[in-house]
Amino acid sequence: MATAKYIFVTGGVTSSLGKGIISASLGKLLQARGFKVTIQKFDPYINIDPGTLNPYEHGECFVTDDGAETDLDLGHYERFLNRPTSQANNITTGRIYNNVITKERRGEYLGKTVQVVPHITDEIKRNVYLLGESGEYDFVITEIGGCVGDIESLPFIEAVRQVKWEVGANNFLVIHLTLIPYLSAAKELKTKPTQHSVKQLLEAGIQPDILVCRSERRLPMEIRKKVALFCNVNINSVIEALDAESIYDVPLLMKKEKLAERVLSKLRIANKNEPDLDQWKNFLGKLKNPGDEINIGLVGKYVELPDAYKSINEAFIHAGVVNECKVNVHWISSETIDKTNCAAVLDRMDGILVAPGFGERGVEGKIEAVRYVRENNIPFFGICLGMQCAVIEFARNVLNLKKASSTELDEKTPDPVIDLMDEQKNIIDKGGTMRLGAYPCDLQKGSKAMAAYGKSKISERHRHRYEFNNKYLKRMEAKGMKAVGINPDTGLVEVIELNDHPWFVGTQFHPELKSTVLNPHPLFVKFVQAAHQYKINNPKD
Repeated sequence: MATAKYIFVTGGVTSSLGKGIISASLGKLLQARGFKVTIQKFDPYINIDPGTLNPYEHGECFVTDDGAETDLDLGHYERFLNRPTSQANNITTGRIYNNVITKERRGEYLGKTVQVVPHITDEIKRNVYLLGESGEYDFVITEIGGCVGDIESLPFIEAVRQVKWEVGANNFLVIHLTLIPYLSAAKELKTKPTQHSVKQLLEAGIQPDILVCRSERRLPMEIRKKVALFCNVNINSVIEALDAESIYDVPLLMKKEKLAERVLSKLRIANKNEPDLDQWKNFLGKLKNPGDEINIGLVGKYVELPDAYKSINEAFIHAGVVNECKVNVHWISSETIDKTNCAAVLDRMDGILVAPGFGERGVEGKIEAVRYVRENNIPFFGICLGMQCAVIEFARNVLNLKKASSTELDEKTPDPVIDLMDEQKNIIDKGGTMRLGAYPCDLQKGSKAMAAYGKSKISERHRHRYEFNNKYLKRMEAKGMKAVGINPDTGLVEVIELNDHPWFVGTQFHPELKSTVLNPHPLFVKFVQAAHQYKINNPKD
């Protein structure tokens, strides 16, 4: 007897159609009707998790409270549902095989030949049911990464087929996201790619219940009829998904298309509640009708791929709405910044965020950007490596420790103001070994950070190996850089601020990971507010 309803979201024709946004939007619509919903992502790559992947490979690595390094889609799930995810919400092929091989080495299969079916598929199903059998949720939405037909996705698709057989048709549903391209030369929408994609699913033993069709043109009734006929679905289960102005429009577009109603009908759930989306609509109204706008420079080294900083970008959207102010994010490569062009690049900005990252490439540009905003009283926000760059810059130019650095960047620096954490010094493996997940922090009374949070005890998510070297703390504070956030258990400096600056805040943690539509992060809200005030006080020509 299933304790939850299982919904699977698969994709076809091409990647990047937006399975994560469709999954999150459906979750939001069900949640808005009073249901308890969670969403998980199954990724078909062999990495255990995205923690060791270059952001150019996979975009941002999202981190959960319990320390899981996950796919960036989990960020969408949290931003839409306003609920934290966990280790159980992101599973990869690598993790599945690692679990199975570990069991085999322990002799748990009692001498059996270990095979893809049943052992790999059983391990996939175990992870599907993990959330559903907890009793916490009415719906478990599972997004299957990649495209139907990809060789690496086959075990996941087979596991989905088996789930239907095990839980029964009334507890199981498949939504297939596909593409209906428009050929401008022929001036027509083409359904054949969708037909072939559904055919591949059918060959794997899965009949999709609902088709969500991405298109840049509206789907006329004859196209919907054709898709329904050749893909063997009801015509009202052919859902149009037009390109949206913002990802936050998608839940309302899916409401208009009655996606949630079709899901409830297919699963034979009677629910007469209209979804309560008043807060969501209020958010969208402010998003689309800002009273003003500001320009924020995001200084980083992965700026060619904005998905590398996905959560930061979304946190700016949330904070902008609170301040009724559109935030124009300007992507500035830290490798292009030096003393000769710093003023020209940064002076037109109302605030500067120095982004997180790893390694020495582009760091000197980040340090130069920090110097400029510190000396010119431009609002500054540094996150993780961004905070560390602020500490290094202050040590070099205020404490006059000219060779101050981080041991990540220069192992022989005479002044390691940023140093490797003690517990990291004997670690060789790179995957899953950083300081990861949520840790407590005590904020100093009177600080800008405490004023933003409105409380002194907070918890934030981390992903780092290096930390502020407390041997330099007294000297820093004597010159005006204050440690206003401290981990109560380890003494780790979590937040730094400058005394004589309108808004200069650096955090060792990643506040962007906890910003959601309904709970924008307070530090981003205050940073945007400070940048807007700076714009008012310093009008540009």
